[in-house]
Amino acid sequence: MLFLRSMIVWLVFILTESLNGTVRNLWLTPSLGDFWAHQISFFTGSIIVLAIATIFVKWLDVTRTSQLFSIGLLWLLLTLTFEICLGRFILGYSWERIAADYNLLQGGLMPIGLILLMLAPFIAAKIRGVLKEMNQST
Repeated sequence: MLFLRSMIVWLVFILTESLNGTVRNLWLTPSLGDFWAHQISFFTGSIIVLAIATIFVKWLDVTRTSQLFSIGLLWLLLTLTFEICLGRFILGYSWERIAADYNLLQGGLMPIGLILLMLAPFIAAKIRGVLKEMNQST
């Protein structure tokens, strides 16, 4: 059940992050340029990820801290796979264009975003007091 719930929350992430990317492409990039649009989109995307994780962390019904990190790793792997498949096979981006999002030296913040995504269940559990509840029940 935990795996299914984790997948459902990830789908919420992907839908909202896709909307975030659409807003970036339609409104931010034309007015601010690609670099600044990506920087702002990273910031808003990070807030979205943490907000969704915080909303859903109790519903995930985890019983151990290790489960929080396993969920985060699952979300990271699913997102990485989604991003690469979408970019390469749906949008037709070159490997160089995809790799640019992962190059911190060129302003690509995707590695930081993926780490945040992986830590999001743990951070959300801290925010909502779920870890305290887990410690008290053991």
